[in-house]
Amino acid sequence: MDRVNATTPSASSASSADDPARAAFAALRTPEGQQLLAELRDHDPADELATATRLRRAHPAELVSAALGQARLRQRAVAKFGAEDAYRMYFTPDGVEQATRTSVAAHRAARFAGLGVRSVADLCCGIGGDAIALARAGISVLAVDRDPLTAEVARANAEALGLGGLIEVRCADVTEIDTAPYDAVFVDPARRGARGGSGRGGRATGGRIFDPEAYSPPLSWATAAALKAPRAALKIAPGIPHEAIGPEAEAEWISDGGDVKEAVLWYGEGFAAGSFRATLLPSGAALSAPAPLPAPPVGPVGRYLYEPDGAVIRAHLVADLVERCGGRLVDETIAYITSDEPFSSPYVAGYRITDELPFSMKRLKALLRERQVGVLTVKKRGSAVEPEELRRRMKLSGPNAATVFLTRVAGAPTMLIGHPLG
Repeated sequence: MDRVNATTPSASSASSADDPARAAFAALRTPEGQQLLAELRDHDPADELATATRLRRAHPAELVSAALGQARLRQRAVAKFGAEDAYRMYFTPDGVEQATRTSVAAHRAARFAGLGVRSVADLCCGIGGDAIALARAGISVLAVDRDPLTAEVARANAEALGLGGLIEVRCADVTEIDTAPYDAVFVDPARRGARGGSGRGGRATGGRIFDPEAYSPPLSWATAAALKAPRAALKIAPGIPHEAIGPEAEAEWISDGGDVKEAVLWYGEGFAAGSFRATLLPSGAALSAPAPLPAPPVGPVGRYLYEPDGAVIRAHLVADLVERCGGRLVDETIAYITSDEPFSSPYVAGYRITDELPFSMKRLKALLRERQVGVLTVKKRGSAVEPEELRRRMKLSGPNAATVFLTRVAGAPTMLIGHPLG
């Protein structure tokens, strides 16, 4: 497999002279651009106007604007990539928004590596976040994106992180790539409406797309590409309808720190076709079932309430937890589990319930005042009340803390008050 060749700033500049965005990016990679980026690493965005005025006395205005923009993007990217990588990498606005969080990309790369995958065709690679994780797992990567600037950014990131020997970046239409030489395929279609259109394999921008066939490329093409490969992974939106998932795929929903980040469909040897899986990071705990269980029982609120992780809910595995704890749902449409005995599991957050009341702002305010609650955590499912508005109206004061659940119990608006277990 070919290896990527280093791209010097001068060569990049020459090839992008007719594209202002690419020319600006090439300028950032010159010694002068690198100096500016280093100087702006810890700058305060609130002082940007004064900073820009000062820097323009010694540097071209276009370069200063590009450097300030890149500095802002790097600061935003720290949450996904960590400071060590983010301040060495390069980003586009869409790249920061759509890139996979490092922890999730590393989890996916580890699943591939664990099955002996040594080469992957990364189609719709964006700025290269997944390609970087795959390379760090020892996997050779062909990273493809149709957008010239995005491809240049991906190439620069591979070089900046010392992974140029494992990542080949190609600017091309992903539908024209021969993936036969690779052990596996990874596809990450754009899931945002295009403003001007990025084409197949480019990073579309604009509003989110909820119809999988409106992805770029469409889910049907991505699925067909996945089924032709020995193994494959297809990144999709976590809210995809289960009926849109074919029986050939193992569907996995991934949360990180309690927040659902993405879903991925796995194909080929080593994956459980037709099954549903919820994976929790950073622990790596994974709950799976060959198929959704029958609807769980519904009953009265017991002494304990359990809030399943979002990945468990998205994977339709709540019934599995209900069965494990011997509990029941508080409402057939609400993913809150209740039981009369304590239950410990990495897939739920548990609470001891002290009060169950019909919904009433007045009654809640009186109860919180009586118990001197100054810190209130508000959780809701099946309620239109906004937590911030509720907290404002409660006029909290006191040394104690509590959690209130705004939900439905047997169809009726209800308030459950309690405290976290443990």
